Amino acid sequence: MTRARQHRGSRAHLAGEAAEEIVARHYENHGYTVAARRWRGLGGEIDLILRGPEELVFVEVKQSSSSNAAALRITPRQVERIYASAGQFLETEPQGQLTPVRFDAALVDGTGAVEVIENAFGLD
Repeated sequence: MTRARQHRGSRAHLAGEAAEEIVARHYENHGYTVAARRWRGLGGEIDLILRGPEELVFVEVKQSSSSNAAALRITPRQVERIYASAGQFLETEPQGQLTPVRFDAALVDGTGAVEVIENAFGLD
């Protein structure tokens, strides 16, 4: 791997971590608490898991120059992996699979602005 490629990868990783922190603070400011960050299940990683007043929220964070560009980075395969890992996480919850949940996408643009799309993956 070239040095330039390593630098781009490191920069993207740090930008992703910064975006996740911005999103976590956004949810905390709206009454949620962070239950887990970068939780890894058999299906893959879930960026943020938050406890809200009425449900558990699984959040996919995407960062790009614009909200639209960030949204385009969420693939159907990624959504399937999030569902699989969320199911595994729910096994640790007192209500198990009956726990009220929501799947959000949190989009962070180049200025650090956050746009949350609730129920982004089609489950109500």
